[in-house]
Amino acid sequence: MTVVSVNTYTHSVTYVADNMLKSLKDIIRLSGLDPTNFIEDWDVNMRGIKHWLETQDLERVDLEIYDPKTDALLFRWDMNVVYGWSSGDGNFWVDTEQLKYAIKKAGLVPSQAKYRLLVRTKPGRPDVDGWSKVTARSTAGFTRQSLGTTIDHNGLGANTSYWRQTG
Repeated sequence: MTVVSVNTYTHSVTYVADNMLKSLKDIIRLSGLDPTNFIEDWDVNMRGIKHWLETQDLERVDLEIYDPKTDALLFRWDMNVVYGWSSGDGNFWVDTEQLKYAIKKAGLVPSQAKYRLLVRTKPGRPDVDGWSKVTARSTAGFTRQSLGTTIDHNGLGANTSYWRQTG
């Protein structure tokens, strides 16, 4: 008799981490920015996000798009992690059309804009090589637009929103 055991939570973590990064790469590219730096940092980003999803210390992943001359925030995209883990029916999906629509609605960013990836983790989370503490830019004067759930795998997923300047 052969017994096969699959750690479905590990599969969910990998699926969600990979699709968070793919979605952020699409946001960068479809916003008119060059994703080269993001792709070059893929392994470091994946290592941190995946590790903190595994330990359930990851709360949110942010993509800040800013003006390098003034250091002012232009847009911010947030992916809030949802730990609604269940034994579920094996559903997994990514709502790429919703992301594409929101990116189009948000509009292109100035060509000189830069971006950086940040994560919000729980206090006391384990350190991951390649990651350091930084301060997020202020969202004062911005309005948050929620897209709802854009990634899900058996209840582990991400709710996406973006911040745009008010007025």
